[in-house]
Amino acid sequence: MLRLTLDMDDVLANTHEKLVNVVLNDFDTNFTEKDLMSKALREVLHPKQLTKLHRIMDSPGFFADIKVKEGAGETVYQLSKFYELFVATACMEFPNSFRDKFDWLKKHFSFIPWTNIVFCGYKSIIQSDYLIDDHVKNLVAFKGQGILFSAPHNLKETAYKRVSNWNEVSELFLPIS
Repeated sequence: MLRLTLDMDDVLANTHEKLVNVVLNDFDTNFTEKDLMSKALREVLHPKQLTKLHRIMDSPGFFADIKVKEGAGETVYQLSKFYELFVATACMEFPNSFRDKFDWLKKHFSFIPWTNIVFCGYKSIIQSDYLIDDHVKNLVAFKGQGILFSAPHNLKETAYKRVSNWNEVSELFLPIS
């Protein structure tokens, strides 16, 4: 059975959307939602705002209520019938995210066993046939086939096969029904 590894933030979870809402509601800014959804936040926010955002992200509870990406639940469930599924999430930068992320995965993807959840820093350690991730840095050192999941911070990247939503993941990995 082929092994498929999925990233959590901005692949399974709509993390960027939550970050945009935090900026719009808690920061003094003139940016619009469109501005913040079309670029990496590091490209538009002041360094002090980024520092504040990182402090918010490292607070307990931040990752607990992020919305599931549209179509992810059903598609991942269907994928679990054909692939050995893993979730690999880089959470070392925000140590308080461990519990939130684990509980979030248990709540929304309970069919993925805890033994198949990997909390890591650099994803080069992942041994899998495929990795679906939104960060090119995770795909560069990956030894299998990397699939780039579209996010505002990677829209200019052209070196990897890209999927923009879970329907496209389904088309790529699931048999025609």
